[in-house]
Amino acid sequence: MTTKHTTNHNPIFAMPLFIALVCVLAFLAFSPAVGASPAERSGNFPHIIDLPNGSLPEGIEHGPGTSFFVGSLLDGTILRGDFRTGSSAVFVAGTPGSAAAGIAYEARHDRIWVAGGGPQLIGNGDLRVYDASSGALLARYQPPGVGLLNDVAVTRNAVYVTDSGFPQLIVIPLGADGSLPPPSAATFLPVGGDMLQAPGINLNGIVAKNGVLLVANSTTGKLFRVDPATGLAHKLDLGGADLSYPDGLELLGLHKLYVVRPFDNRVTLISLRAGLTRGIVLGHLTDPSLDIPSTATVAAGRLWAVNLRFTTPVTPDTPYWITQLPLRP
Repeated sequence: MTTKHTTNHNPIFAMPLFIALVCVLAFLAFSPAVGASPAERSGNFPHIIDLPNGSLPEGIEHGPGTSFFVGSLLDGTILRGDFRTGSSAVFVAGTPGSAAAGIAYEARHDRIWVAGGGPQLIGNGDLRVYDASSGALLARYQPPGVGLLNDVAVTRNAVYVTDSGFPQLIVIPLGADGSLPPPSAATFLPVGGDMLQAPGINLNGIVAKNGVLLVANSTTGKLFRVDPATGLAHKLDLGGADLSYPDGLELLGLHKLYVVRPFDNRVTLISLRAGLTRGIVLGHLTDPSLDIPSTATVAAGRLWAVNLRFTTPVTPDTPYWITQLPLRP
């Protein structure tokens, strides 16, 4: 492992300073990064996948085969890469004022959905959908009155986006054949019940399974089971476990939930039980190269976490990377 991947152990989350810094540096172009060396490869897959310097990656999602997509908070650039080779290239070019936070791949229609941040961070507060093969922009939704569009989950009937600034989800209904609705079709789903809004970043990571949504509240450290029809939220019983700022969620099968915890530099594995109403913490996945990871995805029998490095100043030369983790602690 090269020295560029040492971890910054600063535990302070200076969000106002980070936002100001990102806004000032949003114009900076990406610099090429050095590829992972053969010595860093594990089972024909690199342990570390370098991303462009200065790119400030936030969301990661696997695509067909061993492909992946990573979005940049700086200008909405989307990279497409390959977990096996460790290579990546610009798939969708960024634009000033844009951002790419959470990403979801819709395999049924070969599309990627990208949450575009908003007033509390950088970005336009929009949701964009692209052809996952060509990178062509298919539609853009920008509902008024959002706080921070952060993460995305796709079902057969709709797309759900968390708003980290307000207790609500943005909903994009899909046609029976998967057709995209007009931009005016975006609606709001208030989230109530056990989910209480607190100062700071609230609704964040989201996954969908068996007709329900699982959502993380980063400020309270709680996970919720949300009814997509009513917005009623029930807190998952985790036996008193404290998740301390959960960010991205990744669901493997029906019962294995991976919770990315940036400021602990770990991913917590939870076994879901009783109809996704409670869970048991099975353990934690970590690695010396993790540096405030934001999201993760499962591909090729491995977990891949992207390092956002919140507490590291953003410069054109700041390195970023993806870390490979095992599926079990």
